[in-house]
Amino acid sequence: MKTLKHFSPEMEIYSIDEAFLNLTIVPDEEILQFGKKIRETILQWIGIPASIGIATTKTLSKIANYIAKKEKSGVVSLINKKNIDHILKKIEIKDVWGVGRQLSKFYINNGIFNANQLKNVPNNWIKKNSNVLSSKTAMELRGASCIALEIVRSKRKSCCVSRSFGKKVESLQELKESITNHCLNAAEKIRFESLLTKSITIFIRTSPFQKMEMHYSNSKTIDFPIATDNSIEIVKSAVFGLKSIFKKGYKYQKSGIVLSGLCESKSYKNNLFSSTKDKRTKNLMRSIDYTNFRYGRSTLSLAVAISNKKWKTKRQHFSKIDTTNFDYLPIIKIS
Repeated sequence: MKTLKHFSPEMEIYSIDEAFLNLTIVPDEEILQFGKKIRETILQWIGIPASIGIATTKTLSKIANYIAKKEKSGVVSLINKKNIDHILKKIEIKDVWGVGRQLSKFYINNGIFNANQLKNVPNNWIKKNSNVLSSKTAMELRGASCIALEIVRSKRKSCCVSRSFGKKVESLQELKESITNHCLNAAEKIRFESLLTKSITIFIRTSPFQKMEMHYSNSKTIDFPIATDNSIEIVKSAVFGLKSIFKKGYKYQKSGIVLSGLCESKSYKNNLFSSTKDKRTKNLMRSIDYTNFRYGRSTLSLAVAISNKKWKTKRQHFSKIDTTNFDYLPIIKIS
């Protein structure tokens, strides 16, 4: 995403590997060459091939990108193409951005099988039988931009951390270790985004697929008296909630926590219950985060989270991440 920022200041990060760029500053006759330059730069700097679709709307750019994935050049532009009906006819309705599985079935039942047919459907009929978003999709297929770039990313509303165990867990102690680790990871994430949490949900469950064993799943939600990002407070509440839902005699397969009611820490800077202890706690959390960032995760941690972690998720088949981790870089021996 940092690489893409070099080409346009207005960018919407759509997913971990996908983004929309505003290229209106680039002349139409140079747009295809500009797209090729972006692709070449990504390949040179990161080593990952990319597909680039360019059009006047987000929906059409997704279609161009869909076509680009099958092209050798990896870049397709629909700019300056007067008639794209023959292109839209080849795009099945299920492959149109914004058309989900159920909506796709509805369109097919009503004789709409491709993007071109959806483009020609009257807006009144779409609004009556579906929703405004579907109407916007049809209008975007006609070349009218209706879905704006979301340049400012909205803050998350919740934060979930959960893992399946590498082997079944039966003891409360091992569940406490896993829940504590989940809490520490989640607390670190919300502090990084300057957020506070108002409540925490703890959940545990056995495998639902083993018919020979009794199935059990349960959860517990606890509200904090004051919104917090304090790892210690979050862990205390989580362990308390875990003890209330834990039952002996079950082989647990998964555990997790959800921090919900997230809000910006700015809104809770000065409140009636603030004290000097809160300032010391914030400084402690800041020091822990800095140390773990510099020397590696879990360099500083709570004692209950430190163990052999026999329950840890199996990772022997993890793919190597050569592009983002120095530990996985190929080693060349010269003799």
